[in-house]
Amino acid sequence: MILQRVEQSEWLSNAYLVIDEPGGHGVLVDSNGVTDPLAERAEREETEITHVVLTHHHWDHVFEMEDLAKRFGVPILAHEKTAELLEDRQVDETFVEGDVIESGSLRIEVIETPGHCADHCALKIGDTDVITADVLFKGTVGGTRAPAATGFEDLKSSIMDKLMKLPHELRVHPGHKQPTTIGTEWEENPFIRIWRGLDEESADPVSIGPADAEERDEATLVLWAPDYDGGNKAWVRFEDGSDAIVGGSQVKRES
Repeated sequence: MILQRVEQSEWLSNAYLVIDEPGGHGVLVDSNGVTDPLAERAEREETEITHVVLTHHHWDHVFEMEDLAKRFGVPILAHEKTAELLEDRQVDETFVEGDVIESGSLRIEVIETPGHCADHCALKIGDTDVITADVLFKGTVGGTRAPAATGFEDLKSSIMDKLMKLPHELRVHPGHKQPTTIGTEWEENPFIRIWRGLDEESADPVSIGPADAEERDEATLVLWAPDYDGGNKAWVRFEDGSDAIVGGSQVKRES
């Protein structure tokens, strides 16, 4: 099996080519507008692309998806909720939890991983790799205030009850930036370490909202951690007891 990644330089979003062998069969996962190197490799090696597969509906993962599918004359596959959220965009076939997408000798299992958004899915490729898109990254996790997000508890369950139950040697291919492994995130990811009870929560007062907002939400900062883009990501707890994962730019520390 061969897996190749391309990263969009502004959004840092990834798209992937997954093939069983050169000249064999494969799929393209997500579309970020810079997929030419993936498509050209498939064409050069005469690999038969059978599907374009989407992990979720956010625009930085579906940009120019119709053009990519048209280039190979193949259907676009997505979760049934993704098809609903994309409305009039092209989705030809849908899948749900536990479905298996086959392409040549590739077997790609669908794992529903809501939290970042309702339709979010991870894709487990055989026994060696998993594409986690925007739920789990190297050293951090996805936000829970994005459009169509279903919240902190769903995100935590998707990571701890599903992804962290996978074999630790599995290679993780996120929706943004560099790969990692399940085992590395189990040991080193600061969010997962608190969920495992290894590290303590903090309790610093902060407010949450856009930088120029006049009205902000009061909260407690549970965790301040690096994000994949060189900034920070924060786990915060609001006065009503609810939790969220937000970008560091939304957090203002109270003096």
